[in-house]
Amino acid sequence: MAAPQDNSYTAKDIQVLEGLEPVRKRPGMYIGSTDINGLHELIKEIVDNSVDEALAGFAQNVWIVIDKDNEITVVDDGRGIPVEIHPKVKKSTLEVTMTMLHAGGKFGSGAYKVSGGLHGVGASAVNALSQAMRVEVRRDNKIYAQQYKRGKPETKVETTTQTKIPNIIVIPKTGTATIFLPDKTVFSTISPNFKALAKRIKERAYLVAGLFFHFYDLRQNWQLHYYFDGGIESLVRHLNKDKNVVNFKPFYTKKEAGGILIEAAFQYNDGYAETVESFANVINTQEGGAHLTGFRMALTRAINDYARKNGYLREKDDNLAGEDMREGLTGVVAIKMNSEKLQFEGQTKGKLGNAEVQPAVNQVIKEAIDTYLEENPQEARRIMEKVILASKARLAARAAKEAVLRKGALEGMTLPGKLTDCQERNPAASELYLVEGDSAGGSAKQGRDRKFQAILPLRGKILNTERARLDKILEFEEIKNLIIALGTGIGDTVNLDKTRYHRIVIMTDADVDGEHIMTLLLTFFFRYLPGIIEKGYLYIAMPPLYKITIGREFYYAYNDEEKENIVKQKANGKSISIQRYKGLGEMNPDQLWETTMNPATRIMKKVAIEDATEADRVFSMLMGNEVPPRKRFIQTHAKNATLDI
Repeated sequence: MAAPQDNSYTAKDIQVLEGLEPVRKRPGMYIGSTDINGLHELIKEIVDNSVDEALAGFAQNVWIVIDKDNEITVVDDGRGIPVEIHPKVKKSTLEVTMTMLHAGGKFGSGAYKVSGGLHGVGASAVNALSQAMRVEVRRDNKIYAQQYKRGKPETKVETTTQTKIPNIIVIPKTGTATIFLPDKTVFSTISPNFKALAKRIKERAYLVAGLFFHFYDLRQNWQLHYYFDGGIESLVRHLNKDKNVVNFKPFYTKKEAGGILIEAAFQYNDGYAETVESFANVINTQEGGAHLTGFRMALTRAINDYARKNGYLREKDDNLAGEDMREGLTGVVAIKMNSEKLQFEGQTKGKLGNAEVQPAVNQVIKEAIDTYLEENPQEARRIMEKVILASKARLAARAAKEAVLRKGALEGMTLPGKLTDCQERNPAASELYLVEGDSAGGSAKQGRDRKFQAILPLRGKILNTERARLDKILEFEEIKNLIIALGTGIGDTVNLDKTRYHRIVIMTDADVDGEHIMTLLLTFFFRYLPGIIEKGYLYIAMPPLYKITIGREFYYAYNDEEKENIVKQKANGKSISIQRYKGLGEMNPDQLWETTMNPATRIMKKVAIEDATEADRVFSMLMGNEVPPRKRFIQTHAKNATLDI
């Protein structure tokens, strides 16, 4: 049968988007999203243009101001965007840069050999997604300005004596000022998050040593100023500031090889977690890539060579493994190279894909570590003691891990004796509740839906895994049971595809002990099974704090404010009884199901890691061995604590 003919589909049906229309039509393609992350991407793109001026050697300061109405101003003291007529387009170069996609100094072999922006898309995309924008350029002892509305010029590029730069900024003699108000018809919010932006700005200050950032939030009268002469070495010291360091003098190197500027720093601490960040042209490559692989290869080779040469390893001994080097390692590796040659895997630029970077980084860093270890024998000795102890612990952990896995395999479908499993075998439809104590466990077992809800009671407080290696952790019965129940394995054998439940719910009492148990469980997942969190499998149950009986009706309240509202709205002279739940065991099975376990009525928090570096710092500080940082934190935040007395 022939396909039906449709002669109505003609050239007029093909939509041609001109100028910046594609950006407004599909903003997510250019900035990722239209939520607060997309909003922050706008600011980042303009800031990175100023950073690129610093990378090219022309700017020393960047000012960022959030005004009370959420208008954003970014100013630098670089050269200023050129304003003369562009020979090809026959318009001012400033207008071309701000209104045309893929127009900018980051193409060809021109003004920017190294950059971290969207390669010419950045400024024009920000313009397209702003309900108003003004750019002021200072050069040749003049001020040139142009105003735009949703990407379209409102005025010509004109000289002026007036400035719209907030008076809090020291106006430079040369440079570019961009003042813009994000379009509220595009974004779900146009109110930037000061702390999230501060982290990004601080990160760039570390990566571009000698560049001064001045950040003001006039909505709350906050300001921060960042300047790091030590660059990424300062960043490593910062990441280790609340930890007990092993090598007091951090390793640092900076060298060019094959057109790639390679910079790396590391310092060990006495903890067990690895914190290594990687950057390419000031872009945080959160998924690593060729530069990170090269760094790890160099570290492993250099330490093994030194260990053999200096008698830490005998001829018959196996080499130290890469994971031995990573225990307690805090490091940063950053490369800068020609922007045109830079290759990222994925639209988010999360992973560096340049194959030629790996051998270059490997060679440069290997030679530098060899020299560092030879010239700093005391530091070398402490590092060797650290990694060799990690190696011994790894071998002990392997034996313990194999015993745990073997135990799970031998027990087959029965799994740990305390686990009450569900009937469902599809992980995506299965839930595991980690319940505090046998009493609450009993209520949960009776109240659950046995089709898809499994219960694992945990007796007492589990081990603080922040302060223990894997071999010691696996000696702890409750953790062994948890690992077997999850089915993921542990350590280097983790396979998240074998996770038996795609909703793992921590359900503890709403008191100090319950919160402590929840924190210990979160520490375990963050340090040893972070993939569970990254995949969105980990949740925290929200049992109610109060049962309010008014006459013959009863209500549940999850906080004090809810309780007060219920009493105010429903009481009206009726008899009132308020029960404060101190523990899950105080609820009968029906109540526990209705309030906390029934998918139709329950409230749960999904656990996510928004900022891995900050999460690492907080876990190290609150759960680690160092007392002074924890004491400072408690003293600082004590006034905000809600006491359960």
